Amino acid sequence: MDQGKELISLGLFGQPVKASLSPVIHRSFADQFGLEVSYQLIETGVEDFPGALESFRHSGGVGCNVTLPLKQEAWRLATGATAEVDQSQAANTLVLRPSLGWFAHTTDGAGLVADLTENHGLDLFDQRILILGAGGASAGILGRLLAENPQQIMLVNRNLERARKLSERFGSSGNVAITSWTELSQQGAFNLVINATSLGHHGEAAPVMASSFAKGGLCYDLNYFRASLPLKKHCEKMAQPYIDGLGMLVEQAAKSFSIWTGKQPETGVVIDKCRRLAG
Repeated sequence: MDQGKELISLGLFGQPVKASLSPVIHRSFADQFGLEVSYQLIETGVEDFPGALESFRHSGGVGCNVTLPLKQEAWRLATGATAEVDQSQAANTLVLRPSLGWFAHTTDGAGLVADLTENHGLDLFDQRILILGAGGASAGILGRLLAENPQQIMLVNRNLERARKLSERFGSSGNVAITSWTELSQQGAFNLVINATSLGHHGEAAPVMASSFAKGGLCYDLNYFRASLPLKKHCEKMAQPYIDGLGMLVEQAAKSFSIWTGKQPETGVVIDKCRRLAG
């Protein structure tokens, strides 16, 4: 460590996190500005999270990311939060305010929109968007997607009550509808289909049909690397354009990095670096 530089102590809480790319991503960001960053991977479940977070603070931690299964717990533990966090009821970024405690942000939605619009040139205005799943991943992206003024966002989920509650929470922000998987074929075609299910982690592809895609429509998977392969192969069989979520991962990390340091890193070179690491 350069003796003239202050070490910025950061980390990632979740379970599992040992294979996370976050240390590589944030150290790459830090290198762009000549900053000294320590980024720890802290494996912890829900019960141990409060104690682990407190230990991290006492050891000098000033900011952290939070992943599954802790995002809702991070929102509950924070002493303050953005309106976007309160609406989604989950946080993926905490920043320490020394006299006030942890303040919660969510950068998932902003990262997704940045990848879609800046990296892939999509215009979400007046588009029909289908989100597969109505869990925490969907909640984390709905607000920012609605801010782009799509024509409609439809949630498809096996548990319609969960989808209904989520749609009601965000209904004041735009047109959010729900449907079941059995009725999805009756809902017409969508310009953008976003996979927010965890099926890829179990080697399964979400059962989306070719008829759900409008002409020129795109499938975007929040998963990346191995977890993205089942849906990627399914889309290839349908000759359907597909993008995985690696760009979103890096873009949401850049938003977190900016919150902690006040600096906005270049993301394209880091996305390319991560793809090379994946082989």
